[in-house]
Formats: sequence, structure tokens, C-alpha cells
Amino acid sequence: MTSDRQRPDGFLRRPDAHSTFKGRLKPMNLLRAIGLTLLFLLATLSSSGAGEADLRGIIAKFATAKGFSETGTVVHDLAATGDPAVERPLAALADGNLYIRKADSLVFVGKEAGDIVELFDPLSGEKSADAAKDDITKIKVNNTLRRVIRDALGTLTLGAKDPAVRIVAADTMFKTPDAANIGPLDTAIASETVASVKALLEQARAASVLVSDRPDADKLAAIALIGARGDRDAVSLLTSIEANASGAVKEAATAAIANINSTLAFWDAGQNIWYGISLGSVLLLAAIGLAITFGVMGVINMAHGEMVMLGAYTTFVVQQVIRTSFPDLFDWSLVIALPLAFLVAALVGLAIERGVIRFLYGRPLETLLATWGVSLILQQAVRSIFGPTNQEVGNPSWMSGSLNVGQLAITWNRLWILVFALSVFAVLLYVMKRTPWGLQMRAVTANRRMAASMGIRTPWVDALTFALGSGIAGIAGVALSQIDNVSPNLGRSYIIDSFMVVVFGGVGNLWGTLVGAFSLGIVNKFLEPYAGAVLGKIVVLVLIILFIQKRPRGLFALKGRAVEA
Repeated sequence: MTSDRQRPDGFLRRPDAHSTFKGRLKPMNLLRAIGLTLLFLLATLSSSGAGEADLRGIIAKFATAKGFSETGTVVHDLAATGDPAVERPLAALADGNLYIRKADSLVFVGKEAGDIVELFDPLSGEKSADAAKDDITKIKVNNTLRRVIRDALGTLTLGAKDPAVRIVAADTMFKTPDAANIGPLDTAIASETVASVKALLEQARAASVLVSDRPDADKLAAIALIGARGDRDAVSLLTSIEANASGAVKEAATAAIANINSTLAFWDAGQNIWYGISLGSVLLLAAIGLAITFGVMGVINMAHGEMVMLGAYTTFVVQQVIRTSFPDLFDWSLVIALPLAFLVAALVGLAIERGVIRFLYGRPLETLLATWGVSLILQQAVRSIFGPTNQEVGNPSWMSGSLNVGQLAITWNRLWILVFALSVFAVLLYVMKRTPWGLQMRAVTANRRMAASMGIRTPWVDALTFALGSGIAGIAGVALSQIDNVSPNLGRSYIIDSFMVVVFGGVGNLWGTLVGAFSLGIVNKFLEPYAGAVLGKIVVLVLIILFIQKRPRGLFALKGRAVEA
């Protein structure tokens, strides 16, 4: 009699038999699935164990390596595995923290703790037994070996998940080309999905081709690719290739260098213009308040630089309070410091005008000497409170870093200062042109006696104008604290340049101050590479003196009966 299991179709129409078969089928399938899973896991573990065993075998060679060259060979062998796990022992070796235990010649990552050394597994990082310093030997490294390790680590990071890490690895391999990198780079290029990263990897491969024994045709193609990169790193690499090559390769390298240098000359001119605009924005902030007080009141305020200094120290105090009490608000520190710096500098300026300057109107020499004395008093007061050394003022995250446009490097702090300077200029222009107070200021500037006869209280206009100019200098100090040293001498660096901007642009004219600041900034930056910073400023001063001989009132002269008298 044929049993249910022996039937060829395997399916019974009887409900009871069918239920019995299903009950048998499920446990069988379950056992079969469990068995296959166990076999797969055993195969995986066996494969993993073999890979780890290979890595440990290579690491063990450190114990028998003699000299730096053999140690470097072991480093190359580890890097050739492409396993990220070898990053730990290589990094420890570079830092001088790889040890050999004398008892069994095993290699460990070590961490000194007094008279003992804590030992860790070089692959897993698990804690092992501690050892006395006499029981272990540190594997020695030199600078050459450290460079080898650095290149090896760079090769390992070619397969990192983060594109930024891969970019750093490609850049490192471009700057330190090695024929051994061609294979790993080919693998990385084949699997790379980000176009920008792939381009950098191809450039790194081209650099490695140039130092290999590949045919000249490959090297010519590599030179063309590196020449298209067009930066100074490309020039440096091609220059070294040119010195050691011959024939067509040498000619191609020479031509590529010439093309890159002509392109870089264009970008250098653009970079100087940007530096000049950046310096001009700083000079605009420092001089715009002086232009108002000098134009309206005719006062030569030698303490104007100290108003800038007070604004910078106000920023320092605000950041210190935020660091100690409200660290989460640090990115808002400059926004908080701006109104406070304006208020502090404006109040000090108002006190100077009411206490000193208003008694000296019409006596320019005495005003100059008095404000010079006030500047010395303010400097010494700051030294007594904060000390004579530079104070640290940090950059918020949104002002840190840089932006690359072609070969132009534009730092965010300079860019924000430019935007801030133009914003201050626009607000001040609106106040001068569109508000009643601005109308009174312009009336006093044009004809003080006529303005007084029309009922304008010129003494209060003078006081508030001086306070406004000082307050603007204070917020200039907030900006300057991001790019200059905050010290009691901060104002001295800008007072002379500020006066040159005001005189060159036209006394009391805001548009003249704007044009004068950016003109002097750009001229300074173009002169510095040829004449130096100090001689460049002297040349600019001489040019301004010659210019004033022809136009005594500057670029944009104010008009009015009192001004023209």
C-alpha cells in the first residue's frame, strides 16, 4: 500500500491527509532554512576570520622588521589590503604608540600611564593586559616613515562614505604622488559616483602616472589633465617633473606651466582687487564717522581711533559673558555687541564733546592736542582694566571658513565686513538725506551761522554729531575685532589711514569717503607686492599730498557759502 509520502503528486484531496502533510512540511522547511542560515553564518565567520588572520600576520611583521625601510614595507602591505581596520595600527605607529611585547613578540597599541603602558588590540581596540615599560619595545618612526604612513592612510580613505574625506585623500595623493597609488586610484575612480570627487581622483592618478615608469603617451595625457587643473599645486608638481624629464614630456610640462602661470597672473590681479576691496571696507568703517565729525564740526579728533578700540573691547566683554553664562548664544555675540558698542562709544564721544571739545571750537591746534591727550588717557584706562596684551575675540560659525571662486580665496569674515560696511554707509546716507536731523547736520555743515539764525541749535547738533561719529567708530571696532588684534593700540593702526581717506575723498562728503576708502585700499594692495607694506603707504601718502595740491577740497568738495568762503 502506498503511503501519503510515497505518492508522486504529493498532494491528497482528503482533508485529514492534507492537514497532516502540511503539518509535516512546515517543520521540515523551517529546519532546512535554519540549516542553510547556519551554514551561511559559518562561511561568513570563516571568511572573516581568515581576513583578520591575514591582517594580524602582516601586523606581526613589525616585530621582525629591521630598520625604517622594512617597517615601511609592512606599512605598504597593510595599506595594500584596503581594509579600514588597519587605520588604527597605522595611526598609532605614526603617533609613536605602537609597541612590541618582548615575551611573545605580539604587537599592541599602547598608551602610557605613569610607569606602565596600557596595551590595546591593534585591530579591535580591546583592552589587553598592562605592561611595564621594560617589558615592551616601542616601534621607532622618523619623518620619512611618517610620510609613508600618511600616504597609506590617504589610500585607505579613498573608499570612505563621506565625500569630504575622499576629497582630502585625493588631494593628499595629488601632492604626494606615488606609482603604487595608481591601482587603488583606478579602483576608486571606477566606483566613484560624485563627479567632482571623481575629477580629483583622476588628477591624483595623473600625478602618480608622472612619477611612474609608464609610457610617455600616458605621461603626456597626465600633463594635459594636470594642466587643466590650473592651480599652484599643479605648477609645483609640473615644475618637479620638468626638472627630471626629457624630450616630449619635458616640453609638454614647460608649455603647461607657462599656460597655468598666465592664468594665475589674471587670478592674482583679481585677488589683489579683492584684498583692496576688503581693506577699503575696513577703512570705510573706520573713516566714515570721522568724515561726519570733521565735516560738520571741523574738529580734528585724534581720539577717533580709541572709539574703534572701545567698540572692539565691548565685543570682547560681550563674548566673555556669553562664553561663561550663555554659550549657546555665541553665534549671536556680534549681533548683541553691535548696539552695545555703538552706545558705549557714543556716550564716551558725547562726554568728550561736552567736557572738552565744545570749549575749543575755532582753535584747531588746541583741539588736536586735547583729543590726542584724551586718546592717551583712554588707552591707559584700557590697559589698566584689561591689561596690555591682546585679547581673544572669536569668530562666529557663520564668519568662519572661506569661499573659493576659481582661484580666488574669499574669507567669510572679510565678505561679511564688506556687506556690513556698505549697510552702515546706506543707513547713514539715509539718515543724512531723509531725516530732519540729517537736514540740520547738512545745514550746519553748509553754513553754521545761517543755520543758527534759522533756529537750529548748533551746539546740540555738534554734540549729537560727535556722538554719532563716535558710535559708528564703535561698531567699526566690532567688525575689526574679527580680523585684527584687540589691544589698546588698535586705534593707532587706523587713525592716519582714516584721515587720508577723509581728506582724499572730500571733507564731510559720504560718497567721497566711500570712493576714497576703496581707491586707497586697492592702490595699497597693488603696491605692496612691489614696494612692501610700509613703503607702499608712504607712496600713497605722497600721492595724496600731490593730489591735494591740485584739488585742496578732495574728490567731492562740499558746496555752501561757509564752505566756499
